[in-house]
Amino acid sequence: MCGIAGFINDLPPVEKSSLLKAMTDQIAHRGPDAYGEHVDDHAALGFRRLSIIDLKGGDQPIYNEDHKLVITFNGEIYNYQPLRERLIALGHTFRTHADTEVLLHGYEQWGVGLLRKIRGMFAFVIWDQEKQELFGARDHFGIKPFYYAIMNGSFLYASEIKALLPHPDFHKELNKEAIKPYLTFQYPALHETFFKGVFKLPEGHYFTYSRGVMKVHRYYDEHFREIRQELKSLVDHIDKTVEDSVAAHQIADVEVGSFLSSGVDSSYVAAVARPEHTYSIGFGKGTYNESKQARELADIIKLHNTSKELTDEEAFSAFPQIQWYLDEPDSNPSCVPLFFLSQLAAQDVKCVLSGEGADELFAGYIDYGVHTTSKAIKTVTRWLGHLPARARYAIAHWAKGKTFHGAMHLYENLAPARESFIGQARVFSEKEADRLLKPAYRQAPSVQEIVDEYYDRIDDQPISELKKKQYLDMHQWMPGDILLKADKMTMAHSLELRVPLLDKELMAVAQDVPTRYLINDKNTKYAFRLAAGRHLPREWYQREKLGFPVPIKKWLREEKYYTMVRSVFEREYVSDFFDQKALLTMLDDNYAGKTNDRRKIWTVYAFLTWYDIYFIHDGSKPEITSMEAAA
Repeated sequence: MCGIAGFINDLPPVEKSSLLKAMTDQIAHRGPDAYGEHVDDHAALGFRRLSIIDLKGGDQPIYNEDHKLVITFNGEIYNYQPLRERLIALGHTFRTHADTEVLLHGYEQWGVGLLRKIRGMFAFVIWDQEKQELFGARDHFGIKPFYYAIMNGSFLYASEIKALLPHPDFHKELNKEAIKPYLTFQYPALHETFFKGVFKLPEGHYFTYSRGVMKVHRYYDEHFREIRQELKSLVDHIDKTVEDSVAAHQIADVEVGSFLSSGVDSSYVAAVARPEHTYSIGFGKGTYNESKQARELADIIKLHNTSKELTDEEAFSAFPQIQWYLDEPDSNPSCVPLFFLSQLAAQDVKCVLSGEGADELFAGYIDYGVHTTSKAIKTVTRWLGHLPARARYAIAHWAKGKTFHGAMHLYENLAPARESFIGQARVFSEKEADRLLKPAYRQAPSVQEIVDEYYDRIDDQPISELKKKQYLDMHQWMPGDILLKADKMTMAHSLELRVPLLDKELMAVAQDVPTRYLINDKNTKYAFRLAAGRHLPREWYQREKLGFPVPIKKWLREEKYYTMVRSVFEREYVSDFFDQKALLTMLDDNYAGKTNDRRKIWTVYAFLTWYDIYFIHDGSKPEITSMEAAA
């Protein structure tokens, strides 16, 4: 796990080297173990290393035999060893035992075809000095980030946007179109980031850049299908593939620990991996603390667990720094405990496993359509689900907006996914956002336009509406929120996060799971839970998904934290974006208990905190200070 940054232009090499060092210093937290660079007349490739594999010999950049190709790489390739043997048999000479060099010789041998052979998480660039062409790729699911910009004659790229800021050709400007979608989705929802002209390379894509021309291509996509399967053999297949994936994700020359929550996903991973160390976190001692259940499970399956109870003040004091690490505003509350959980684990290990991905692959979210506990309503809905599409949609439209118990369950299970589902977050409606935003920020791609990009791809596929929802989440929610915060919060503490449940081999199994074994009357991700049940007590593999419980509701009704948020909302620049009076009224009414707008307030607060760091100030990392000292 590392950080990469660089640029293509014709500055003299000595100037390139100085700029490259300034850029990579911005992301030193991603790789504190070593620095490396390649600089020539046309290219500058920088690298910060966190040593995980081939600790002594894996420094980058790495060159091929004739030094025409050079690579820098962020990530891990889990099947690099058999690929290395194959490449040696084909005549390639290796000077390291690192997975990085497998990518380099693999590209030399197979070109773009390399991407179909590798299994892992990655963002890398390969510079061809002879062709003067930069080739780059991002992994299948977007586990590793990759940002780029073409500005003032330079092509710039980096693992984090903050690494682009020191370059003199970088022009910092707020992307006005990003704010309105963010207010609905709670995370950066566009391909173009909050920084105008800075883009994310999409998951499953590669690019070439040569002599001022960039071309981007997709090399991977999921292919959900409906295939008849017998439940036991399916569960066998899931469990065997999870076991294989966990084993592959433990390949390292350092100790690999594991995060552990009260939920089934991380518990399943930890139970299979059986690491020396597991880590848990929570707030206080009540509803918002899962670490107690995690410790109980660790005792049952005989794993060592280290846990921490966060204080409210710790969370609030660190929030500006959390937004700095994120690069763009993200109001997912779980960013906060994940930041501290990573800090906790990094005291012992450099690499951890986690449970991200299972909810998207195996349908674990209640927002896929679980909105009642009534068995009768579930039974009726399942029966109605066999009706022709026109009849299903008619019933859904009849139920929409009704207030009787089960109406939402009927609507979201019978309506077209394109109409009813935008992902796992819906904070402000577009009308609410328009009312709060100043006119200059109302012009943006609509929510429907954003999700239609993905629904259009699968319109003609004979799959269930549930699988269409999964497909959207795989390309919008997961890379835009879940994986982004997982990468940024762990790398903030120089900690490599590996996600064995988000693996292309497991995806090949998941995309064929019959819809009835994803969500049914018994539970979400039904078949997956049965597979996990072979390793976990029933209480754990059947437990309802909680995520990271965060006490935002409590915070915003306590004077100490309400006052702190209000002081941000009162700043002069806030009126540039929002109807400041309406915003303060929303905060005050929530504090008084008249409304429950905590998610809306937190989403605005996250944006304003981020904007203050990167635009009001110079983008440097805020220090963590106590609230009393800050006051």
